[in-house]
Amino acid sequence: QVQLVESGGGLVQAGGSLRLSCAASGRTFSSCVAGWFRQAPGKEREFVASISWSGVRTYAADSVKGRFAISRDNAKNTVYLQISSLKPEDTAVYYCAARLTTTYSYWGQGTQVTVSS
Repeated sequence: QVQLVESGGGLVQAGGSLRLSCAASGRTFSSCVAGWFRQAPGKEREFVASISWSGVRTYAADSVKGRFAISRDNAKNTVYLQISSLKPEDTAVYYCAARLTTTYSYWGQGTQVTVSS
């Protein structure tokens, strides 16, 4: 089992930055692919970024490439999402997730990011 707890969300002005953290518990986390997703009001949850278990490979949605960066520290069982050049359309609840197979099985409770214009 893996438990995930996100933190670092908040209210920020457009153009600002935040670093989201996802603290994990469970022995298998370091073997998991980790990802960040977000869900804006009235919209479906969407993929933001993912990172391989080793941290070598990362992927990001086109909408956030160049502005968001995912990283992990397996020694700390933590995944990060550095978000910069924030836009009002980035306002959403951001979720951390992890998977050992092809499906994300573990989810956090989410952290709210609100970007004011």
